Amino acid sequence: MALSESAAAKITIDPAFTVGPVRRRTFGAFVEHLGRCVYTGIFEPEHPQADTDGFRTDVLELTRELGVSTVRYPGGNFVSGYRWEDGVGPVKQRPVRLDLAWHSSDPNLVGVDEFATWCAKAGVEPMMAVNLGTRGTQEALDLLEYCNIDGGTAFSDQRKANGAQDGYGIKMWCLGNEMDGPWQIGHKNALEYGRLAADTARGMRMIDPDLELVACGSSSPGMDTFGEWERVVLTETYELVDLISAHQYFEDSGDLQEHLAAGYKMESFIGDIVSHIDHVKSVKKSTKQVNISFDEWNVWHASRAESKTPSGKDWPVAPVLLEDRYTVADAVVVGDLLITLLRNTDRVHSASLAQLVNVIAPIMTEPGGRAWKQTTFHPFALTSRHAAGTVLQLAVESPLVSGGKTAEFAALSAVATFDAEAGEAVVFAANRSATDALTLDAAVAGLGNVRIIEALTYTNKDPYWQATADDSTSVLPAENVTAKADGGRLTAELPAVSWSMIRLAVES
Repeated sequence: MALSESAAAKITIDPAFTVGPVRRRTFGAFVEHLGRCVYTGIFEPEHPQADTDGFRTDVLELTRELGVSTVRYPGGNFVSGYRWEDGVGPVKQRPVRLDLAWHSSDPNLVGVDEFATWCAKAGVEPMMAVNLGTRGTQEALDLLEYCNIDGGTAFSDQRKANGAQDGYGIKMWCLGNEMDGPWQIGHKNALEYGRLAADTARGMRMIDPDLELVACGSSSPGMDTFGEWERVVLTETYELVDLISAHQYFEDSGDLQEHLAAGYKMESFIGDIVSHIDHVKSVKKSTKQVNISFDEWNVWHASRAESKTPSGKDWPVAPVLLEDRYTVADAVVVGDLLITLLRNTDRVHSASLAQLVNVIAPIMTEPGGRAWKQTTFHPFALTSRHAAGTVLQLAVESPLVSGGKTAEFAALSAVATFDAEAGEAVVFAANRSATDALTLDAAVAGLGNVRIIEALTYTNKDPYWQATADDSTSVLPAENVTAKADGGRLTAELPAVSWSMIRLAVES
């Protein structure tokens, strides 16, 4: 449904109406032993910009600029066949293993210790996943002991002998990955997985009761078992875990308006998961609140050739896999998905953009060569940098649009954050119309006197423009000269297929 030219969308911003805090863990990412994410991604000892540990310093710099807070590791599907012991100790003694998930070989040059070192250099919090596919409770307890016990036990002393004197203090742990999926090595039904996850969580809490544990939720809302999976798994684990995972990817199938419905679809998925969580809470008469770790999300054009897994007798190391090239429209979708995650900060306590480097990623590298930013880098970096304080509950009046398969949804997707200590409010807005501009009319009198610090919009006449290694800067977030704040109102023109950020100084 097309809008009239420059249709009006109204929002009301008042700091008295809040959703919850801005959570730094919303801005997490994901590093899996998949394709070139690790090898020639974060790690390439032969690269001219590699440091003494073999990590690419250009990628480290971009990771810090992206504003990543947590990084989930080592998978993903990879973790369901992973033996963590293969990746510790003298590198020359580490075995090369087949990775069945991605039909590749892993030389185990990067493992737990290297990842912990990389996290410290990148300034990010590690989020570790344990293998509940081919392995189980004991192996998870061994890994936890290796990582977090300071010394005096077999595995902690092994870590010390490997060069890390102090434990890593990793707090967030994923109890397996996508165990509902038939593609997963060690796939289980909900009851089998729920009981294994409960046993593992119980043992891990005997080592450290303050861990934050994530049970596997559904791999997507399209799974036949979605809902019933959450009910059964949480019935077994509710008092033992803190979060349940959500995974969802979006693809442009050729209908741009439908592609721009991604945030609307994510919001619906979150609402359904909350209902399933709270059903189990009610049945159990529990006072505990389990929340959501949206630890895989992104645009992923999974039907394209670059996402086809190798097959046959060839088991390559770090093959080119899932190396999507993103458009401006994809970046608008990513910006809208971040808006959606923030808007649900009361129940989404952690999130991970999948993935960080090369594999459906905002950062791309050339082996031995350049690192560069995809279009999706920009809304993530700006949101991570400037969203702070409290997420505000907005009153929104917006025209409706509809995609080819999706019922009518709001053309405007918006959220605002307010940092009282810094005296700054920030409006993040996506125009999800594929064809028409919106005039944003925001009532901001509740904030007091405001002035615009910065107003940026990311858009392009060709929404399918893609960044490349040779040209990653022709289309960047640019000043929105239409943005004005006057008399308790903020106005701005939001082009079709655009993402915007408007920062306001709030004067008492």
